[in-house]
Amino acid sequence: MSEALNELATYLREARGSLIADSAIKYGELTLTVKAENLLEFLTFLRDDPRCGFVSFIDVCGVDYPQRPDRFDVVYHFLSPRQNLRVRVKVTTGEGEPVPSATPVYPGADWFEREAYDMYGILFTGHPDLRRILTDYGFEGYPLRKDFPTTGFVEVRYDDEVKRVVYEPVELRQEFRNFDFLSPWEGTEYVLPGDEKAKAR
Repeated sequence: MSEALNELATYLREARGSLIADSAIKYGELTLTVKAENLLEFLTFLRDDPRCGFVSFIDVCGVDYPQRPDRFDVVYHFLSPRQNLRVRVKVTTGEGEPVPSATPVYPGADWFEREAYDMYGILFTGHPDLRRILTDYGFEGYPLRKDFPTTGFVEVRYDDEVKRVVYEPVELRQEFRNFDFLSPWEGTEYVLPGDEKAKAR
């Protein structure tokens, strides 16, 4: 797989190197970083070029790095059924700096970009209907930003007893980022019958 990814990276640098700011193979995928102004041209090439054939759009997501001046990464994932390869494309942008919408090239990016806008506040120019998709009407803020407060907000749910939507203060079941690390997934402190033999070895 890594040989095919290396060949693809070499081909992309030769064919469209002027559009690529950086490329690296990590975690079994080729990651390509492009500037926002080159995004649509590069995505069109990935989709239409016969040696690429990245016709399957997987998703768009945001990543928040509040300590950076360009705070957000917008990350796109694509699949080429012809090549049986995946590729990741990243664009870095600052707060309030829009990124071109990928919907002219991949119409399936529509709701993913709305989610990135709703959760992070990332703006997409040329999007056909950029509005919130997951949060409630009139919601303020962007819940997946790392500086978003976890208290002082209300949650909305349908109450079957009163037969209407109710608003309640957000209740955190466990103190935020103060974990006891004793979950059923980590195992138990006591020894189950038969386990003592395994530890004796």
